[in-house]
Amino acid sequence: MSTGLIILLVVLVAPLFWAVVRFNAFVAARNRLENAFAQIDVQLKRRHDLVPNLVTATRAYLAHERETLEAVTAARQRAVAAQVASARKAVGGAALAALEAAEGELGGQLGRLLALVESYPELRADDTVARLTEELSSTENRIAFARQAFNDQVLSYNNVIEIFPASLVATITGFRRAAMMRATHSSAEAAAVPVTL
Repeated sequence: MSTGLIILLVVLVAPLFWAVVRFNAFVAARNRLENAFAQIDVQLKRRHDLVPNLVTATRAYLAHERETLEAVTAARQRAVAAQVASARKAVGGAALAALEAAEGELGGQLGRLLALVESYPELRADDTVARLTEELSSTENRIAFARQAFNDQVLSYNNVIEIFPASLVATITGFRRAAMMRATHSSAEAAAVPVTL
């Protein structure tokens, strides 16, 4: 083989090899991002499973607060629907935004319910309610940690696909920028909590 032919093959094969290596790096980064999103999903499911138990445990004490209990239940249903819609769409912005909005609303309604629980000494003394509120608090912390881990993976993924010249391969192969999770605040969180004395 002539030296010219070898040089031509290297010039043609080297960029192709580099593009394949970059593509594989994009796939690995996307998989880490989806794994981080799945961890949030697990914690949200845990939260969603705790809510009906808390509503049931407080229902007898808060019969006159039916509106709050119904609002929590409705917010949970919307959050579960948003979670199902966002499954395996960690990169997609619209599904993620809908999930954040629904979870923000649920968080606000849970905040109102927990404030009511705090205002009733007999509720605070109830073992079931105390255990459920503790588990819910622990789950909220886990969700916060999982969101932070997700955002770290989003940053890493976006860096991998946006740095030139790898961004050319990312654009050609359909890799798109992922959206970070943002803190959401519902109108329920901003509203004053009615306390009955």
